[in-house]
Amino acid sequence: MPASTHKALKIDGSTGEGGGQIIRTALSLSMLTGTPIEITNIRAGRAKPGLMRQHLMCVQASQQISNASVSGAHLGSMAFTFTPSTVQAGDYTFDIGSAGSTSLVLQTLLPALLFANADSSNKSTVTIIGGTHNPLAPTTDFLQHAFVPLLAKLGMQVEIECVQAGFAPIGGGAIKATVAPFVRRANASRLDLTERGKLVSTELVASVLNLEYDICLRELASAKAALVEAGMDEALITTRGNKLYGIGEGNTCYAKVTHESISIQNHKEYHSEIFTLLGEKRSSAEKIGGRLSGLVKRYLFDTDALIDEYLTDQLLLPLALAGGGAFSARVISEHSKTQAWLIEQFLPVAITFDAIEDEQILVRITC
Repeated sequence: MPASTHKALKIDGSTGEGGGQIIRTALSLSMLTGTPIEITNIRAGRAKPGLMRQHLMCVQASQQISNASVSGAHLGSMAFTFTPSTVQAGDYTFDIGSAGSTSLVLQTLLPALLFANADSSNKSTVTIIGGTHNPLAPTTDFLQHAFVPLLAKLGMQVEIECVQAGFAPIGGGAIKATVAPFVRRANASRLDLTERGKLVSTELVASVLNLEYDICLRELASAKAALVEAGMDEALITTRGNKLYGIGEGNTCYAKVTHESISIQNHKEYHSEIFTLLGEKRSSAEKIGGRLSGLVKRYLFDTDALIDEYLTDQLLLPLALAGGGAFSARVISEHSKTQAWLIEQFLPVAITFDAIEDEQILVRITC
């Protein structure tokens, strides 16, 4: 539907969590629905309010792929308007110009590109230059090993390549995503990820960019020892170290925890949660490895939920677009509550959070 037939939706950017997520999700949904938006009070409660460089790139990239009309968008701006036209599949490159998160820019564009020219077979490619491993943002590893596999279960075909790594403060990393147009399958069943089955494997991965490889070995040894001490079967644990390519320096590690998942239809599949950490100058490799094991232990031993906090936040919009579904979540963050509220402003869906028991919440997206 042409954007001109829609009434502009006014959004208070200080609502709920009140951060950059409101900007990113509002842009995604504006492009998907053709709804013009006016966002005010952008990041009003933050130490540095208004649009930062990364947020501005989300606006500019969205403008380019949807041929949108934009006013008021500049660094530090507390308000802007965005009126999209038709989203076009294509080959795009965006340079954030800082170490800002490439993942967050990509997640703004992905929903729109999945539905761009859906009647064609044209794939889109998006290359984004900036930070690939950022604090307070999903790393490229998280997108590749947690987010993309869940999109695939919904029939959404996305591939993400880490061309080169980039850490703060220099950045200089690059990711490339290939996005196929989404076609909903007529007989597709709703995603159901409510019951966690047996533990299949835990893969520990540590990587360095232009730092001593020994850091990886020490992080992996520390994390593995802590998990074995906590009672995990050592045979289920594998470790792997990587040397990353890029400029600057950095260290990151993650744990990939894979379980069987049992659907309502009693169909057995597999689900992986990814827990990531970045190295810190004042923290030893042993301490980082110990912290990584702590994230895994909290998930394994404190809850029977299948989906952890960050994936909960990112799964709501794809499920709303793919026809709904349900999953068990460990916790519902302010991010997730704000995300649910915003999705309901644009789409005819209902998102509910119902406590099942301690440390487990049933999330339902009904379309």
